[in-house]
Amino acid sequence: MAEITAGPAGNPITARVEHVGSLLRPAYLKEARARHARGELDDPAFKAVEDRAVREVVALQQEAGCPVVTDGELRRDSFQSELTAACEGFGGVDMNAWLHGAWHSEEFGDETVARPEELAVTGTLRRRRNLAAEEFAHLRALLAGTGLVPKVTLPSPTLFANLWSPERSTGAYPTMDAFMDDVVAILCDEVRELVRLGCTYIQLDAPHYPLLIDPVWRDFYTARGWSVERWLGYGVELDNAVIDAGAPATFGFHLCRGNQHSRWLVSGGYDAIAAPVFGGIRAHRLLLEYDDERSGGFDPLRLVRDDTAVVLGLVTTKTPRAETVEELTARVEDAARLVGRDRLAVGTQCGFATSVEGNAVTEDDERAKLRTLVETARRAFGAAANG
Repeated sequence: MAEITAGPAGNPITARVEHVGSLLRPAYLKEARARHARGELDDPAFKAVEDRAVREVVALQQEAGCPVVTDGELRRDSFQSELTAACEGFGGVDMNAWLHGAWHSEEFGDETVARPEELAVTGTLRRRRNLAAEEFAHLRALLAGTGLVPKVTLPSPTLFANLWSPERSTGAYPTMDAFMDDVVAILCDEVRELVRLGCTYIQLDAPHYPLLIDPVWRDFYTARGWSVERWLGYGVELDNAVIDAGAPATFGFHLCRGNQHSRWLVSGGYDAIAAPVFGGIRAHRLLLEYDDERSGGFDPLRLVRDDTAVVLGLVTTKTPRAETVEELTARVEDAARLVGRDRLAVGTQCGFATSVEGNAVTEDDERAKLRTLVETARRAFGAAANG
């Protein structure tokens, strides 16, 4: 297989296939997590269970032929939970902190999760530990000598703006901007540490820009204190600050419309946000959701920066639907009419388990979808999946 380039900015990773990051937690890991929470399993024993689960999902990705490998985010409650887990200053944080909203699915029915009433930043942020450095160090050791690229996901800073409350947060942070300054500082420190440890690929995940497409979510976010224009302008500046701090690592940037319990939050194409986001973000790779009609068409890809690769999220992680290499290859052909083929890759639309609970798919579904993506990359690009 062709070599994966994972060098400095300007020579970024060129993998033709990757998945967003999270993978299904095995039942024994969920059971161990519950026992640990009840005090029935001590920290070292729980750590050993986590390590076993990570070894297994790394092997799964290797067997599928994935050139970019994650630890499945198996040690996290949610892809975005590590900031609140690593820092003091937050109140009301439970699993619903990451699940709240009106979720939709034609296959599984709608579901509404209430926002925890006490959820807010209530004190000055103080970091107790790193967010993802330990995860990366373990993954790096597992992949040593394989030639595969370890990828680490961090949350976009803008995800946490909804934790600033004009009623509960002003004692610690008089304005949302002041709070976001500290969030960005913590994330910048984290990416610097990851790079120091040898990390060459970092992904910022799920900024809430796509939610601004929906009127209800738009009202929720503008009530925090920023206009839509500020969300799409200053918000991108905050993301870019984290990306710049992580040089020379390659950065991915994932945009989706919600992914929990096989459900989604909003519908609509990227058209309304493409100019400021696609044109403004300094990431090397955009991972975009394109698995169904709800995601809109490829036309907004015309606004992607010329120096940015596009990972087409053509494979759904929400249902067991078995995509075929033929249908995915045809969609690559459609996108290639707008973006040069040399800038395209294929991937999943989101993670298989954005939180501990995961989506309504099995490990066999997960494995089959990853294999289909790798074969699609070989077919669509006439080369190995990682070159």
